Amino acid sequence: MKHLSVYLWACLAWSQTPDTDWLHYGRNLSGWRYSELSQINSSNVNELTLEWVFQTNVPGKLETTPLVKDNVMYITAAENNAFALDLATGKQIWKYAKEVPRDLQACCGLVNRGFAMLGDTLFKVNVEATLVALDSKTGNVLWETVIDDYRKGYSATVAPLVVKDKVVVGIAGAEFGTRGFIDAYDARTGKRAWRFWTVAGPGEFGGESWPRDTQAFQRGGGSTWVTGTYDPELNLIYWGTGNPGPDMNGDVRPGDNLFTCSLVALDGDTGKRKWHFQYTPHDVHDWDATEDPVLLDVVHEGRKVKAVAMANRNGFYYALDRTNGRLLAAKAYTKVSWAKDIDKNGRPILIPGQDPTPDGNVACPGGGGGHNWQPTAYSPQTGLYYFTSSDGCHTYYMTNQEYVEGQWYQGSTFNGEGLYPKGSIVAVDPATGDTRWRWEMVSPPSGGLMATAGGFVFGGDPQGYFFALDAKTGKPVWHKQLGGTVIAGPMSYSRNGRQFVTVAAGQSVFTFALK
Repeated sequence: MKHLSVYLWACLAWSQTPDTDWLHYGRNLSGWRYSELSQINSSNVNELTLEWVFQTNVPGKLETTPLVKDNVMYITAAENNAFALDLATGKQIWKYAKEVPRDLQACCGLVNRGFAMLGDTLFKVNVEATLVALDSKTGNVLWETVIDDYRKGYSATVAPLVVKDKVVVGIAGAEFGTRGFIDAYDARTGKRAWRFWTVAGPGEFGGESWPRDTQAFQRGGGSTWVTGTYDPELNLIYWGTGNPGPDMNGDVRPGDNLFTCSLVALDGDTGKRKWHFQYTPHDVHDWDATEDPVLLDVVHEGRKVKAVAMANRNGFYYALDRTNGRLLAAKAYTKVSWAKDIDKNGRPILIPGQDPTPDGNVACPGGGGGHNWQPTAYSPQTGLYYFTSSDGCHTYYMTNQEYVEGQWYQGSTFNGEGLYPKGSIVAVDPATGDTRWRWEMVSPPSGGLMATAGGFVFGGDPQGYFFALDAKTGKPVWHKQLGGTVIAGPMSYSRNGRQFVTVAAGQSVFTFALK
């Protein structure tokens, strides 16, 4: 009888699993990376097994979050490659490829994080800073638009965000002395609709935060290389910005250096700034604020507030009122040596002696963050916000460096000699930043996260393990060795009564389901 009841339960669960897609980089426009599917749960997770593998045969890091629509999965890969796969078998339907210019320079690999989709059209950036629209049925190019000149140091790696009839993209290249921006393009024609500069110029709001009578703002950094989020009710786009340039030498750019290391809220139709919040004024540690901004509601001082949450690279978790940018909560989630706290206005209370020097100076967190770009997750089931953290310090150096257009312009570097960090996955209360659980790892984490209604947080690590943690406690409940580093964020979908979980690792894409 026991076996019969388990069998009947399984049949009932499978029959009640509807077909679901994954249509956005962050699953929804709020960036939750939460799957409502619960077929895979604590009673059967140990039966999760490999369904199919697709090998891209493309060298380089695979950071894509697949999209799923109808019976097709769409993935991007390094070096301007992309694929459509049969959802049932993982077999290739079509491939898109474009040669990368030989003289292109990029900071951190010729990577790509995924597609955006509107109707039957796919949108992706190419690493030489172009935006391309593809027919989802054939992979044929519908149009291609130059975002900016890669010879100036620009590159593009971001997964676009579709907002109404526009395709919104960010740009990379701060380490090459570029001036960052966020662009929107007409989805039908590829014509640019608006541009918001993330480094304020003379006479513009925030321009006074850069030195006068110099060209510092023109090479001021502020890259936007991770996908933002969108609130349709407020018609606001939320996008994080990167470090100022040069990274480690702040002497050539006195001031707060707006809008670097900030979150900007932009009108979805015009790109005009509605508000901004700067996490790290005058950053000299490469603490980008490009981490994904997640939109959720919290209870603050007894009332429900529309909030935007971010685990920032500077070591603090922040919750802001997303209607006006007012600080709701800020709390350190890893070791922090550069600031005592965040004041009520959102400015850090600095600890002296933490800036880079010619001989080297130790500061915490390290140059990769705390939390870096890897996708985070929010579960409305548990009410918790999940993210990865590198827990350690680095020695930061500062040198004078002459600016040369299109060349590396960082003002020195950092290293971890004697300070090798470890890592963890952290679950916090999004209203307060209080840590609810922490799962420690043997090295800094590499992969993104996904939460599910089955009660799990899925993630991956540099050692090639794909795993599931209990979303309430952080206890590990399942893992598989994939043979390649997991850098991307997992995703989930269902077809014909079955739930699937997919993740990229090494140069391959792996899809799992129950036996």
